[in-house]
Amino acid sequence: MTITIEQPQLDAVAERKVAAGANPAELVLDGGFIVPDANAFGKTFRDYDAESERKETVEEFYRVNHIRQTHEFVSRMRGEYGRLDKTEMGIWECIELLNEFVDDSDPDLDMPQIEHLLQTAEAIRKDYPDQDWLHLTGLIHDLGKVLLHPTFGELPQWAVVGDTFPVGCAYDECNVHFKVTKQLGDAGYNCAIFQRSENSMSGSSVYVHP
Repeated sequence: MTITIEQPQLDAVAERKVAAGANPAELVLDGGFIVPDANAFGKTFRDYDAESERKETVEEFYRVNHIRQTHEFVSRMRGEYGRLDKTEMGIWECIELLNEFVDDSDPDLDMPQIEHLLQTAEAIRKDYPDQDWLHLTGLIHDLGKVLLHPTFGELPQWAVVGDTFPVGCAYDECNVHFKVTKQLGDAGYNCAIFQRSENSMSGSSVYVHP
């Protein structure tokens, strides 16, 4: 896949609007953009244990994700998609494809991903109005989810979305829904081809592929 980005006007100056009586350092976007303190369900952001209408969907997603996201699968997908031969399109075309998908791994949002991208970019623009590269980063940070679309192979959600974690070694307790990985036992390692090696210089442990 090739994504093209138009060259911005380097001499352009972003307009800063300040509401009457507001802090002049605060950016106001189209009448004001408020970053909420709670998610769409009134819960703390990224609370995977909170009771909500999303909890069961998210838990089932991570159960399947931790079982099927194996070292063998990841290696095969790298070979498949590393060729970058699926299609070529502009950024906005790519973003519009995400209007068809709701991320099953997200406990905070049950809206199409295009809205998530725009919310992220605007929240960043509010806090960092002069960092235009960061606004763009927020806008495109989840474009990899186009792999869910038929144009890119229509992969299942467990293969595309969710938190990132290394495969081929033990799961860490900080992994989302680590309780699922404990139920997998040795299968949680996903493969048996990694060895534990001691770094003689620092004494730290690393995993290496023989």
